[in-house]
Amino acid sequence: MLFSKFERLTAWRYLRAKRKEGFISVITGFAFTGIALGVATLIIVMSVMNGFKAELLNRILGINGHISIVASPEFPFNNYKKAVADLQNIDGIDLAIPMIEKQLLVSSSRGAEGAMVRGITAEDILKKKVMRDGFAKVDTNFFNDDVVVLGYKLAQKLGVYVDDEITLISPNGKVTAFGSVPRIKSYRVIGTFDMGMHEYDSNFIFMPLPAAQKYFGLQDAVSVIDVSLKNDKQLPQLRAIIEKSVSLDAYVYDWKQTNSAFFNAIDVERNVMFLILTLIILVAAFNIITGLIMLVKDKSRDVAVLRTMGATKAMIMRIFFMDGAFIGVVGTSLGVFIGLLFCHNIENIRQFLQNMSGRELFSSEIYFLSHLPAKVDNGEVLSVVIVTLILCFLATIYPAYRASKFEPAEALRYE
Repeated sequence: MLFSKFERLTAWRYLRAKRKEGFISVITGFAFTGIALGVATLIIVMSVMNGFKAELLNRILGINGHISIVASPEFPFNNYKKAVADLQNIDGIDLAIPMIEKQLLVSSSRGAEGAMVRGITAEDILKKKVMRDGFAKVDTNFFNDDVVVLGYKLAQKLGVYVDDEITLISPNGKVTAFGSVPRIKSYRVIGTFDMGMHEYDSNFIFMPLPAAQKYFGLQDAVSVIDVSLKNDKQLPQLRAIIEKSVSLDAYVYDWKQTNSAFFNAIDVERNVMFLILTLIILVAAFNIITGLIMLVKDKSRDVAVLRTMGATKAMIMRIFFMDGAFIGVVGTSLGVFIGLLFCHNIENIRQFLQNMSGRELFSSEIYFLSHLPAKVDNGEVLSVVIVTLILCFLATIYPAYRASKFEPAEALRYE
């Protein structure tokens, strides 16, 4: 075996605190606690960042496509049904959804807000899980004629309820002999949706595609075709194919272009947080060094006796190495347990702390999502464990080496 029974028993005996060694035990306890908290905090923060990115990406791609084909205002897609059929025949494309998307002003008897109107068919809404779940409280059988469905936060801001009426005002109106006249029309609200993402729940209005075509004067045309892929890794190749097939009047862009700055910021923040939180573990490792050096000094007489009884320098070094390694391994294991337990119950913990403090701890207006997500990456957890154990093992080398260098005669002379 790597460590003999004698070495293990001696190392365990040195870890057990005696009254006169109380201060050493306190330092060891700080090191142990620091490692556990550092590992747990690192796992929790990295998991929350991963969950936030994954959930946000899932919401964005659940409402929008991987690739958007946008027509110019002068030349909308008149033959969009054939274009959609051709796109869906391309290998790797999952869905192609035609729609009309325009910005306008929405008003009610209690207020007015800017909003994004999306004209889409009920069948296309049900094709995507995020939108299907968001419309769970809306009877899509009534999603026809002059009706709309609002994001629930937008409905709250406007103070409207089901069966109330709202007025849509588009600045791109009809051209008459007296100039351009804004398009104004009232619609009945048949329900509200909840996509779980603040940006959509507070700014979007869905209306039937035929109603949107009539309101914006597009007859039998659409302004956007959203394309969803089966595999995001095929994005560059499929985008190149689509760009070759569309006219020069259309614009093609993908979700990475639209959200690149946002997701890059998340990645940078995640890497910086990893470096900062690793310093907690590094500080705890220094506490291991301090505790072991004091333990070595306190046990110098014991080391001298062990050396005179035949213990080699390597045996003494392994004894103190085991003491430091034990603190590192147990502290890391406890930290992993706490971190994983916290991640699996993070939303319940947030709700509990929110109820206790009476404050909103995760504002959807700031963080875009309505709940706190956490996604544990096993590879990252393993990396945290490896880095922590390496730091802890390195921290034990110097004190253990110093203990092995004690000469029996010198150690006993000063006792």
